[in-house]
Amino acid sequence: MADELNWVVAGQVGDLDEEDVMPFDFGAASYAIYRTKSGYYASDGYCTHEMALLADGFVIDEVIECPLHQGRFDVSTGKALSPPVSEALRTYPVRIDGGRILIGLPAI
Repeated sequence: MADELNWVVAGQVGDLDEEDVMPFDFGAASYAIYRTKSGYYASDGYCTHEMALLADGFVIDEVIECPLHQGRFDVSTGKALSPPVSEALRTYPVRIDGGRILIGLPAI
């Protein structure tokens, strides 16, 4: 059985330009919402290396570069792409509904 998701409004499509990232806090957790040429993505909000806020980083194509040590992640998969990061980001499904960006979070 698939895990249930809680779809939460994280923003509006107009909040993000292409190749951009924004922070989204929900409960005690922080997330990063990305817009690339191929669509919208979401991940945990902090780098797995030194806990830098990824929303302060740079998005190029499908990659987020951490602002602290320039480690890079694939925003579509969370895969760590370059040192010093070695641990992947957790990613979350995103869908667009009526101009709203929804992120699928595990149901509690």
